[in-house]
Amino acid sequence: TAGENMDTTQLARITYEEPSFDFGEATEGDVVVHHFKFTNTGKVPLTILKARSSCGCTIPEYPEEPVPPGGSGEITAKFNTDGKHDLQKKLIYITANTYPGETSVLLKGMVKAKE
Repeated sequence: TAGENMDTTQLARITYEEPSFDFGEATEGDVVVHHFKFTNTGKVPLTILKARSSCGCTIPEYPEEPVPPGGSGEITAKFNTDGKHDLQKKLIYITANTYPGETSVLLKGMVKAKE
């Protein structure tokens, strides 16, 4: 129940190589792609249940197969800069059988207008 302490040692843990990535500068209309690499530092297989972004312009892709303890994988973020300008920050929320149950990564950078 909610009042009891949870044994988090028996859960998967997702550890990102780099939880935030600055793509620098892109031109409006570019599609920025970045691979957020992660490792399962827990003691059981890691299963990603879903990944969603803070904006429809960013599409996350993730492994559907469980990642074994000590194994690694990547979440690919594809950000379509069409109609975007200036500083952009796109969060991707990952829900998995981890502790905590939801984590996030950040893709950010400047988008300059087409000339």
